[in-house]
Amino acid sequence: MADSKATRARKVAGSIGLVTPMGEPAPAQAPPADEEWQLPGGSARVYYGQGHKGVVRPVVLADGFNLGPTDFDWLWDGLENGRFPFISELRRRGRTLVLVGFDERSESILRNAETMTAAIMRTVAEQLGDTRLLVGGFSMGGIVTRYALAKMEMQRMDHRVGVYVSFDSPHRGAWVPIGLQAFAHYLADAGDDTYLRQISSPASQQMLWRHLDALDGTPKESPLRREFKEQLERVGGWPRIPRLIGVSSGRGDGVGNGVRAGAKALTCAGPLFDGTYFLAQPKGEVAEVAVLDGVLGGPYTITTSGFPELDGAPGGTLESFGIVGDTLTAFGENVDMVHRSVCFVPSISAVAIRDLDRQENLYAKIDELPPEESELDDFLLSTDNDPHAVMTAEIGEWVLDRLPD
Repeated sequence: MADSKATRARKVAGSIGLVTPMGEPAPAQAPPADEEWQLPGGSARVYYGQGHKGVVRPVVLADGFNLGPTDFDWLWDGLENGRFPFISELRRRGRTLVLVGFDERSESILRNAETMTAAIMRTVAEQLGDTRLLVGGFSMGGIVTRYALAKMEMQRMDHRVGVYVSFDSPHRGAWVPIGLQAFAHYLADAGDDTYLRQISSPASQQMLWRHLDALDGTPKESPLRREFKEQLERVGGWPRIPRLIGVSSGRGDGVGNGVRAGAKALTCAGPLFDGTYFLAQPKGEVAEVAVLDGVLGGPYTITTSGFPELDGAPGGTLESFGIVGDTLTAFGENVDMVHRSVCFVPSISAVAIRDLDRQENLYAKIDELPPEESELDDFLLSTDNDPHAVMTAEIGEWVLDRLPD
């Protein structure tokens, strides 16, 4: 029986995704692209604008974080078949869409920036006409593009970009609950480190505000994040030529998502992880955020010190506990899940206005702050705390109104 439980625990460990469920049903196949470009470290799908037979008035957008290569069907589906048909509306305006994907989305942002640079230069070379480009990306893709453009300017490369846009990108950092990061280390002892490889990948460490490097470690800023921030500053921090705009999937009035700090978010009652539970991030010193127990040993108590109430903060949400809870349930674990979603990219991070380390910053009423506090020239905050980087009509129409002429 113990062997059977250990085998099931190993299967659980190999089935949990960080930002999307592993093995989720494939979306409908995207329509054939008008062109496909092979790029260093990635590729691009090119869709001409309505009434055109070439690259005209281009919009170049980079994919975000996940494990493995870009799934262009999934990327298309999210942009076109969700709440707002962004691709159709873009092409109806005569704009060419260039979707940029990466061979390994969890690779270093610095490495994937080389792919984005190649995509921009290929677009410039193929473009018909002289309209300035709109270039950006979703989540991590916005950070990749920010670095790529800044480096191109430092190297005096003519990127011909008129507008840079980020879609819920973690300019000041992203958040994955420390209890779940600890659970990834705990599960790795079962013999499958799939979940841990996502959390500890180069891109993840570069984006996470705080990272846990061991089950018994102390959550802190990853050395990879520190190094990336230094590299970003060396190229100027931001591109200076284009207009900088960004959108947040979270609210701007300081109202959180309803997750109560210190409340149990997810509890397990066996047969694999009996005694394991996770709490929504509270304030305070040596604050308990999880207890890990079950067939893999324990109990291990996980704590943090000096953190604000991040799980409930205004911002784009991720089903961080939902993905884990659904996977555990699928393998026969008895689970009580109170909160599926928590904050992933705080609003203050997506609009680059304040850091995440203080409670008053995290829950700031951004709508009432002087807009010049942001590092962006213009930004939009959402009406609700929506799922991370989801394409809503509110966001889509706002970006379409800011396309370069």
